Amino acid sequence: MTVSRVINHPEQVTPELKQLVEQAMAILHYRPNSAAKALANNRTNVIKFLILEDVDTTEPYYMTLLFGIARGLDRQQYALQLVTDREHLDLDHADGYIITGARSTDCQWIDQLAKPVVLFGENRHGYDFIDTDNKLGEQQATEYALAKNYQSIIFLGIDVREPFEYSREAGYINTLQRHQKVPQIHRMGNHSHESQHFISENWRKFARNTVFICASDRLALGAVRAIQQNGGRIPNDFGVIGFDGVFLDQVSNPKLTTVKQPVVQLGELLARMLLQKIAQSGAQQGELLVPPKLVLRGTIRT
Repeated sequence: MTVSRVINHPEQVTPELKQLVEQAMAILHYRPNSAAKALANNRTNVIKFLILEDVDTTEPYYMTLLFGIARGLDRQQYALQLVTDREHLDLDHADGYIITGARSTDCQWIDQLAKPVVLFGENRHGYDFIDTDNKLGEQQATEYALAKNYQSIIFLGIDVREPFEYSREAGYINTLQRHQKVPQIHRMGNHSHESQHFISENWRKFARNTVFICASDRLALGAVRAIQQNGGRIPNDFGVIGFDGVFLDQVSNPKLTTVKQPVVQLGELLARMLLQKIAQSGAQQGELLVPPKLVLRGTIRT
């Protein structure tokens, strides 16, 4: 009982007793049994991470996010279970859920979940969430393009009606309007071949001194290939800025200027928010937007 108090309620014992117990624990190499502790608290010490998106268009992004979540959970001796089919979410018990890729049509289903939930990604339905500050990221990219005197600044967006895309477009639009310039937005699927095809098909419409600000690194990769394929010079005549900064920016030649998301940190914050929500019996945690960073490389004038 004394050892339990030192571990779980150290404020209830004297500093001298706490020191004696900790010394004995060190000598005996004693570690609390997390499974027994979870059982005593009627918990599983398992968190499920549900991906509702097509992994083919998000990898390797989610591998990096998974690492961050796992690292955050491991500090509290929680295990992480990956789920890719929402029908399997409740097959085994868990203490809570982290969900990404949720759409407006998923709200009714999420509302029925009995355990605490935190979303990864902006939402406008009142759920607790963590995300990159998407609006700020594209504002940074657009302001930099303007500072480097690109005359035509075109946005290549992802053809989805979701808050993260609206925020990225808003960062671009608001910045241009402050400078009394007209926005140009073209939306397409989140695949490099789609942006490559779009630019090649419309190549004659794009004058020199144009920069393409892209809603993802995938679209930016396609833009780089199309410019090179059509004889454009990067970054002197044409610039490209991506968004994400997870691996794909490194495989581009030249390496891609991108709005880099702190993905590992985002994963750790998701774990922290959910565990805090569990500890507080499901109390609302709110929202958190984490600032990204514009990383300058070879596809933009410096």
